[in-house]
Amino acid sequence: MFFQRLVAETAEGQQTLASVPQIQDGLTGRISRDTYIAYLTEAYHHVKHTVPLMQAARAGLDAHDRFRHALDDYIAEETGHEHWILSDIKNCGGDAEAVRNGQPREATQSMVDFAYDYIARVNPMGFFGMVFVLEGTSVRLATQGAEAVAKNLNLGPECFSYLTSHGSLDMEHLVFFQKLMDEITNPDDQAPIIEVAKAIFDRFADVFRSIPHDRVVYV
Repeated sequence: MFFQRLVAETAEGQQTLASVPQIQDGLTGRISRDTYIAYLTEAYHHVKHTVPLMQAARAGLDAHDRFRHALDDYIAEETGHEHWILSDIKNCGGDAEAVRNGQPREATQSMVDFAYDYIARVNPMGFFGMVFVLEGTSVRLATQGAEAVAKNLNLGPECFSYLTSHGSLDMEHLVFFQKLMDEITNPDDQAPIIEVAKAIFDRFADVFRSIPHDRVVYV
């Protein structure tokens, strides 16, 4: 089944991402409020592109009706999520308007640019490789990290609307995603998905590495 192959062939990238110190400390809540806000800032700057990327991929899938319909569902569910992030930033004491009007770090822009370019010039089916990376990562951050960060920083649930909502939402998406991927039998569609997933694992690791971060030890 293609989903199992996708998981197996991106194992190295998964490990690379999981080994980033910012993620390891985030999962155990050993980060400062500033680091959490910096994470949300970069999340805003790539999440705001989620729907436009999906729309671009959908536009290029004329011969893939099943996958166009899947993207329609994703678009309906993902619309507006960047506003949840701005709300979380504000509730954490950050400057949401400065984030809205600001620019992403170079690593974040590079990841987004790669996705747009691949969709436009190579194969829009490759976008599903990005979905695989981002949804799988957000589930882990939501289910493991949000509770630990909230406890250690003494932050209320109003600071975690993006992460906590994506925990349950993206778990549902991953079940759907696995079934969707297992419908793909054409090697010309499978290869781009794997290629993009590998590239996004590396670039998403760079996004997290770019986040300023001092490990916080709680006694």
